[in-house]
Amino acid sequence: MSEEKKTAKKAEGAAAPKKAPAKKAAPKKEAAPKAETKAAPKAKKASQGAPKAKIVSRLKEKYLSDVIPALVKKFNYTSVSEAPKLEKIVINIGVGDATQNEKALEDSVNELKIISGQAPVVTKAKKSIASFKLREGQAIGCKVTLRGIRMYDFFDKLVSISLPRVRDFRGVSKTAFDGHGNYTLGVKEQLIFPEIDYDKVNKIRGMDIVIVTTAKSDEEAYELLALLGMPFRR
Repeated sequence: MSEEKKTAKKAEGAAAPKKAPAKKAAPKKEAAPKAETKAAPKAKKASQGAPKAKIVSRLKEKYLSDVIPALVKKFNYTSVSEAPKLEKIVINIGVGDATQNEKALEDSVNELKIISGQAPVVTKAKKSIASFKLREGQAIGCKVTLRGIRMYDFFDKLVSISLPRVRDFRGVSKTAFDGHGNYTLGVKEQLIFPEIDYDKVNKIRGMDIVIVTTAKSDEEAYELLALLGMPFRR
């Protein structure tokens, strides 16, 4: 090769730009998972802080909107807080044959649970009675105490559905108050409640329903129950 060609080749090599070394790609930051973990607790807190919808009984709304003003007007209360209200409802079923048949008590407990929507407690004998073959502490019945929304729902069902199903029903007695504003109602059979299946009932049983109010007199208690829909006999 001639010297001229060698010098020309060297000049070309010197003029050609050197290729820059390839830079390593920077590792991508995993920002998405972090954002998700941070956002998740906030969303959880937001869901926990959301107010829950309150369940209000139809009868409770009637008491607040209609019954209280009517009671205040009739008895001249100085404050709406003086108006009487329902405090609790106690339902009691006596099972005398439970001393010989434990299944009878079990059936009554299940039926009372269906009727009231609350698990009842078993009542026991306070003393022994030889003539009835009853020993102290022996299970002889069951009862349940209702308060709040379950109390209002049961009372509403009792006066609107169950009592009208009684054969030849003409109303309940006006004289079943105890002098302290409480009312006791006797029911002869559990079949008046729509939840009870007639085909599954082994024995017809009655029950006592005690309606406890905050009224100071029977007159106030009568007016309260009448305004709530209790069908008193005329």
